[in-house]
Amino acid sequence: MTGSIFDRAQTSARFIRERINTSVDVAVVLGSGLGVFAETLEDRIIVPYEEIPDFARSTVEGHSGRLVVGKLPGTSINVAVMQGRFHYYEGYSLDEVTLPIRAFHAMGVEKLVLTNAAGGVREGMKAGDLMLISDHINLMMISPLRGVHDSRLGDRFPDMSEVYSREYRRIAKESAAALGMNLSEGIYMALQGPNYETPAEIRMMRVLGADAVGMSTVPEAIVARQMGMQTLGISLITNAAAGMEDAPINHAEVMEMGQRVSKEFCELLAKTIVRL
Repeated sequence: MTGSIFDRAQTSARFIRERINTSVDVAVVLGSGLGVFAETLEDRIIVPYEEIPDFARSTVEGHSGRLVVGKLPGTSINVAVMQGRFHYYEGYSLDEVTLPIRAFHAMGVEKLVLTNAAGGVREGMKAGDLMLISDHINLMMISPLRGVHDSRLGDRFPDMSEVYSREYRRIAKESAAALGMNLSEGIYMALQGPNYETPAEIRMMRVLGADAVGMSTVPEAIVARQMGMQTLGISLITNAAAGMEDAPINHAEVMEMGQRVSKEFCELLAKTIVRL
């Protein structure tokens, strides 16, 4: 890739705008096994990532690698959905991982929903639970803001006291209650991956205050905060973290759980987005 991050985001944004020929109200990033939400949109326009200038490629099972833009059923709300994301562990830089978020912002999108599949660290969490992200701990040990600063992207030292909008969390909890769903809040810890964590590492995470653990979301949330976007984060707990149950962890389990809760997940996401 050549050019500044700002210029690359502008190039991607121009291409997407020309392809979809409409404005976007809310952007959504779907995690592993959660891509079905994109299929619920009406009047869908599908743009494969490989066609978008400077976008990386999704290489992980459960990440279709498509930008899907359409209307939320029964509304005039235009939603841009990333059916799969890019991960640091795939070998991409954090500039590449977060470029789509910067492109959305360049398109005028101010509302962002980040979802992921995560392991449950907090005692009592079970597979199939949905957790609102109230805060995060960045154990990836790297920031997407590292490097030469470009003031067009926002402050060099952005405040991180409310990365995940308190108001959006309130709306999501009210939406869940209206659907008769239990939606807890918790702290998401991000690691580089791609290996799962050891039981000793999970014990450490619990001491540090983590409720769930995964390998994404945090870099995207950081750049969104830098640019002043309002962000909602939702984790699908797909498994108990290492050492909490006497069973191995595998990606197939993650995918299966996404399929099992897809109906409830889509209902919650749709009801929440309407109110955002």
